[in-house]
Amino acid sequence: MASSTATEEVDGATTHKEIYDQLRQVVETFPTTLSCMGLYCRHPDGWYQSRKVVLSAMVIKRHLTARATDIFLVTFPKSGTTWIKALLYSALHHGTDELAVRNPHQLVPFLESQLFINDRIPNLSSLPAPRLLMTHIPSQSLPDSVTASGSKVVYLCRDPNDCFISLWHFWNRFVQWDINVALQEFCDGVTLFGSYWEHVLGYWKWHIERPSQVLFLTYEELAADTLGQLRRLAEFVGQPFTVEEQEAGVDRKIVEACTIENLSGLEVNRSGTTNFTEKGVPNNIFFRRGVVGDWRNHLTPEMAKKIDVITESNKFQESGLLLHPQFLQAKAE
Repeated sequence: MASSTATEEVDGATTHKEIYDQLRQVVETFPTTLSCMGLYCRHPDGWYQSRKVVLSAMVIKRHLTARATDIFLVTFPKSGTTWIKALLYSALHHGTDELAVRNPHQLVPFLESQLFINDRIPNLSSLPAPRLLMTHIPSQSLPDSVTASGSKVVYLCRDPNDCFISLWHFWNRFVQWDINVALQEFCDGVTLFGSYWEHVLGYWKWHIERPSQVLFLTYEELAADTLGQLRRLAEFVGQPFTVEEQEAGVDRKIVEACTIENLSGLEVNRSGTTNFTEKGVPNNIFFRRGVVGDWRNHLTPEMAKKIDVITESNKFQESGLLLHPQFLQAKAE
């Protein structure tokens, strides 16, 4: 994917580095808090993991111009991101050949950690339509052009208990993170991209207001009926499977190729790496169990209750978004 250098000009006057430097001065005024996971920064829309991520999000909001043909894939961290990337990319192309040689994070890179980094504003103008772009950024922090242009948005939500456990397991690969401390920070909204509950509710409300623009999926319904949800995805992004393709099993082959077991077994995911903020990260760390309800193996009833209480107090039910202890179901009343 082509990218601009830090010395290129924007609007014929301001360099990319100058844009980053101007916003960096703003970011340095934001409150911070120290966690065992590092220094978190308080963006106006919530806590982010670092000043670098906040800076990238602010540059994206101001300098990414969305198109009507764009597709934005969004998740809260550890909500099934790698899986949905593989499924959506394959749905768009009606095939899985690229999965054998490229990790899903290489096929669908993150805006904030792979493209808008190191004082760089990437040149995305030459990418063919539809441009498939990935982010964890909350809805209110996305560029206004996403809504105005009518870009498609696909949001994948996961039960907060499983989401938390997946996040905890992931970061324990880098540093020991006491689960009680981690749970308190998760409940306080001190996470990679702000409060889980505000993140989910923001995209849910957008979906209710503009269902033709925002598709809201749940990890649990994707796990229960992967084929049906894959077809739903393909239809939503304007690439439905034809009757002939369905009879030939094209969609079923995609479902099979995109299982956690098959993806994790590919050589590119067993031994390859993907750059995030210019640092190589082993591809194999993005694959774990992916089992619905795995939180029961790690959370006591008291710990799970802390999450449930916050869920109940965040008015999800009033919005039509229902979170059940054993199964997450979203519906519009």
